[in-house]
Amino acid sequence: MTSTTLVTGARGKVGQAVIARLHAAGRTVRAASAHPAELTVPDGVETTELALDRPETFEAALRGVGQVFLYPQPAGIHEFTRAAEAAGVEHVVLLSSSSVLGPNAENDPLAGHSLHVERALAASGLTCTFLRPDAFASNSLAWAYPIGRNLPVQLAYPDAHIAPIHPEDIADIAAEALTATSLTGTAPTLTGPESLTFREQLAIVADALGREIPVEQITRAEAEQQMGRHMPAPMVTSLLDLWEAADHGPAAVHDTTQTLLGRPARTYRQWAGENTAAFTHH
Repeated sequence: MTSTTLVTGARGKVGQAVIARLHAAGRTVRAASAHPAELTVPDGVETTELALDRPETFEAALRGVGQVFLYPQPAGIHEFTRAAEAAGVEHVVLLSSSSVLGPNAENDPLAGHSLHVERALAASGLTCTFLRPDAFASNSLAWAYPIGRNLPVQLAYPDAHIAPIHPEDIADIAAEALTATSLTGTAPTLTGPESLTFREQLAIVADALGREIPVEQITRAEAEQQMGRHMPAPMVTSLLDLWEAADHGPAAVHDTTQTLLGRPARTYRQWAGENTAAFTHH
């Protein structure tokens, strides 16, 4: 199989890790970004300009491409599926989100994005695999500011449970989906190997850093105000609703690298150990 694999979102952690794996496996990889000059890729990986909201960039980027690792961007998705079909693309692996399975996914700002893209792909003639990761372990980097300054981490729902997945595990599963057929056409929900509350996650980070991290419970209104500085209000509401619902017991552990690839899943503790520098104020 000599066709090229196009990787969109090539500046992101998962995109970069997927490129590295495919390249190491001897695949022909083309890394795509709206700003290709800013990409850092292994020798032998070509780069191309592709902005998912600018259909005029599609044709050149898709030339000779057999499969695509796709980042969910709803703007231009219908044009993208048409261009992919015209280019002879055989398989699209979408980095979706488990939020698409939520009760009100259609109107939810977190889920709506991915759901719209999933539907457009499902309606196309393309063979698709939807990877639906739950919370990323790297979401914990949101705590880097207070932890780096020895401030308490303030949370409205410190005992909300999630089963965070290590981004490298997502990359392993994505690479498998792109290089083998066992996952083709499936839509697995991906999690880490264990359910942990935010409080438990912070204890693991504290352990990795070798010092205490105080946790302070705040009201939902206070959390809304804090989070509203960095993200749109509907997104804040959506996240807080999610955490409120997750306050009532362990999170489900779904598919992991263990169930899908027969390899132990990377733990949150491993992630924390690898990322101590991010929590240290420079």
